Amino acid sequence: MGDRWHVEVDRGVCIGSGMCVNHAPGAFRLDSARQSRPIEGDVDAGEAVLAAAEGCPVEAISLALADSGEVVFPPEE
Repeated sequence: MGDRWHVEVDRGVCIGSGMCVNHAPGAFRLDSARQSRPIEGDVDAGEAVLAAAEGCPVEAISLALADSGEVVFPPEE
């Protein structure tokens, strides 16, 4: 079984661009306020979810390994 990622969206930062839904429609949705929400808190690690996080114009999406909490995105500097 592969890695699982914990997905969070900072709703104070999200502008509702919908880029995450375009990249990973199975992992994100826009709510009635047009803000992103992860469909599930933990998802299978994958390129589409990473592309959604990387493509967010305001960097509102963070990913961490579900089992350890180690940050996957954004990269720590």
